[in-house]
Amino acid sequence: MKVIICGAGQVGWQIARHLSGEKNDVTVVDNNAELVARATDSLDVQGITGFASYPDVLERAGARDADMIIAATHSDEVNMVTCQVAHSVFNIPRKVARLRSQSYLTAIYSDLYRRDHMPIDVVISPEREVAEAALRRLDAPAAFDIQSFLGGRAQLIGITIEEDCPVVFTPLRQLTDLFSTLRAIVVGVRRDGRLFAPDAGDQLFSGDEIYLFCHTDDLDRTMEIFGKTNRKQERVVLVGGGNVGLAVARTLENRTERIRAKVIERDRTIAEHAADALERTIVLHGDGLDAELLSEAGVERADAILAVTDDDKTNILASVRAKASGCKMAICLVNDPTMVSLMATLDIDAYINPRATTVSSILRHIRHGRVREVYSIGDAEAEVIEAEVLSTSPIAGQAIRDINFPDGVLVGAVMKGEKIVRPTGATRIEEGDVITIFSMADDVPEVERLLQVSIDFF
Repeated sequence: MKVIICGAGQVGWQIARHLSGEKNDVTVVDNNAELVARATDSLDVQGITGFASYPDVLERAGARDADMIIAATHSDEVNMVTCQVAHSVFNIPRKVARLRSQSYLTAIYSDLYRRDHMPIDVVISPEREVAEAALRRLDAPAAFDIQSFLGGRAQLIGITIEEDCPVVFTPLRQLTDLFSTLRAIVVGVRRDGRLFAPDAGDQLFSGDEIYLFCHTDDLDRTMEIFGKTNRKQERVVLVGGGNVGLAVARTLENRTERIRAKVIERDRTIAEHAADALERTIVLHGDGLDAELLSEAGVERADAILAVTDDDKTNILASVRAKASGCKMAICLVNDPTMVSLMATLDIDAYINPRATTVSSILRHIRHGRVREVYSIGDAEAEVIEAEVLSTSPIAGQAIRDINFPDGVLVGAVMKGEKIVRPTGATRIEEGDVITIFSMADDVPEVERLLQVSIDFF
């Protein structure tokens, strides 16, 4: 498939990395020659320097016979015009645009994106995706990562194994025997900085970061078995009152359970806007790194601090200062993936990577076949794919033990009709089943072959 990616920043580069790695014909367009050179030097892609919304630039990028265009520049307006030009001049079948401004995303204006108006097939909102990720972290405070699958009936959770974990040193095979009714399975382990799919004989050690699938009804029991408890969040301090912080605060206000939230915002205009938009939430104007202001916000009594400014260092330092003051949990937004390794050392409980969140969202909308969900783990190290099994799939009608999955692939959960099944070697995969698969990045093409799907437009 031929894909044009407009914008060679963090998100555009990661999407190009995914698609080019799966043998698609990818062209990257950006007006920054250095970013284009970085993409062409490190990836198997072509590069064009120029403004993505210019018809002559898209022509040079091969828009005449492109199957898809993904507009992910830093400008909403450029992304929108790019999709319009792609449709009106080049008739590109599928158009994806990343839009940041909440005004463009308001439901009452959704008619704007009809094909006879502004022809955008899929609109991606990084701020909305990140806000939802932040709320999931707040709902599962003992996890550093959480994502819903199978219509919310299964969860992928990431937790760190502590020394007092009841199942430390226990082989995974034995866990299955000990907790035979528990609908949970470990699908990924990060040890000494390396992520891998574990074998049945592998043990878990203190310091391991593990990813496991579990039935939503078994979430609390699963966390307890792995030495974690979910605390009820009643007081939350938000550092950053922009689109992300405002979206989180609004959601917390609308929840039935009473959650007291306070917002700290350095920019007076943004702070005033947030104060006008929120009803019960107190908004404080000032620097989130100011110890006195954090104290005024009651951070020492807070159940969680959520730092979501557009500055990584502010988010990290505000989180560290809050934890030192007595805050029970710290979650911070981190754009730079090289910072992630510092989280445990700094006693930060969870982080949100906007790039991974946005990449997952875009991948979910561009996979063909019956792929229903895609979630990117870490720095594009692995993917979790949810897909319906087609009759043409090589795995249809086979027991899991007989399927020739690569070593870096594990089945996390299977949904048969409305029933969620914990997969075993004897579980037979039938046409119409919905399965979730953990796959290391290098093995994704083979997984797609087994599912009889490919990167393509619908």
